[in-house]
Amino acid sequence: MKIGVVTFPGSLDDTDAQRAVRLAGGEPVALWHGDHDLKGVDAVILPGGFSYGDYLRCGAIARFAPVMTEVVAAANGGMPVLGICNGFQILCESHLLPGALIRNDHRTFICRDQVLQVENASTSWTSDYSVGQQITVPLKNGEGGFVADAATLDRIEGEGQVVVRYVDVNPNGSLRDIAGITNERGNVVGLMPHPEHAVEDLTGPGTDGLGFFTSAVKALTSV
Repeated sequence: MKIGVVTFPGSLDDTDAQRAVRLAGGEPVALWHGDHDLKGVDAVILPGGFSYGDYLRCGAIARFAPVMTEVVAAANGGMPVLGICNGFQILCESHLLPGALIRNDHRTFICRDQVLQVENASTSWTSDYSVGQQITVPLKNGEGGFVADAATLDRIEGEGQVVVRYVDVNPNGSLRDIAGITNERGNVVGLMPHPEHAVEDLTGPGTDGLGFFTSAVKALTSV
């Protein structure tokens, strides 16, 4: 299965995401922010980094990149799309996911191994996990606080759209400890922690993040 990884100006973790796809048994395909071509991929990953230098707001300029026209259309058509950190911010700015990401409540950049609890194991990106499972994945962000109005929070909670939640400590002030969410259809997922940095025992805290990528490969294979 071909999984595209978009590179924006300022992307940092695009090659890491490509490696994670490869380790999961997929075929990574490099996509460029300025293109109107998804190259026939079966899924798309928006990686972490500082797209367009995070000018204006994180992800606010990237949402207007030519490739995002194709990504939005594909996502609305059911294609699996994963946004990691800055990619999560881009998904919210593109209105593929509700809510927004704001500056950490302590106003400092944070980098740590973060324990997460899986809340939804039925999305295209989380089916290899089980509900209630706790995983450890690196987290690194300065603007990772997830916010939304009370009605939106109640809706995504009630409809099972919270995908992962912070455990033990809330590192950035995200409301209701939300670390990642999905759309109603379950094909679009965004999360602040970096699963692509937890796919090998040699580096990172372990392989707990690999399930995001194997889930997508299996979901695509079963179609």
